[in-house]
Amino acid sequence: MIVVDHVHKVYPTRQGDRAILNDISFILARGEKLGVIGRNGAGKSTLVRLVSGAEQPTSGTITRSMSVSWPIAFGGAFQGALTGFDNVRFISRIYQQDYSQNIDFVQDFTELGIYLREPVRSYSQGMRARLAFAISMIIEFDCYLIDEVIAVGDARFHERCAMELFQKRADRAMLIISHDAEYVRNHCNKFAVLHNGDMSLYTKFDDAYEKHMQNMHAT
Repeated sequence: MIVVDHVHKVYPTRQGDRAILNDISFILARGEKLGVIGRNGAGKSTLVRLVSGAEQPTSGTITRSMSVSWPIAFGGAFQGALTGFDNVRFISRIYQQDYSQNIDFVQDFTELGIYLREPVRSYSQGMRARLAFAISMIIEFDCYLIDEVIAVGDARFHERCAMELFQKRADRAMLIISHDAEYVRNHCNKFAVLHNGDMSLYTKFDDAYEKHMQNMHAT
């Protein structure tokens, strides 16, 4: 279970402190899939980073009693000078896994071919996303954080991602942020709307989407 309790996040700017999240609270249990929608700058990615532990809240607490992934399709943790192959080996060693089996899966899933042995810094955005997603799947977590994971790639890649996440790992918790409302509707059973740092929770997608559209059209 993940418990987000009265979390605030403030960033300092030249114009003074800017509150990104205001008194956010929710509980995410195993098997639940919370979809968060909101306009650009609403704080969605900040929320994911906080839940992952990559950043700390300014105040409030986040309690994790299950293992949590890094944000899926986030390529910032790659060592750019290393090859895709070496990045897989590096992650496998950190999590004490057999990297030879992981390499086989990554080779098959990414279809990067010879480029898997090229430095990651030479990859296109799509190639990095394929590698990042595949590496995320070789490590089993209780909760997956999904930040616009289906933003790149063709239809076949989307289908393979959906099978890995939502069929093979249907029993896991997920926190999903996306600009694609249908993606959230199809894959989540709880919903939230972020607007100006405030979060509203909903049990029905239509109610959440209606609130989101009201926020989008508000002056």
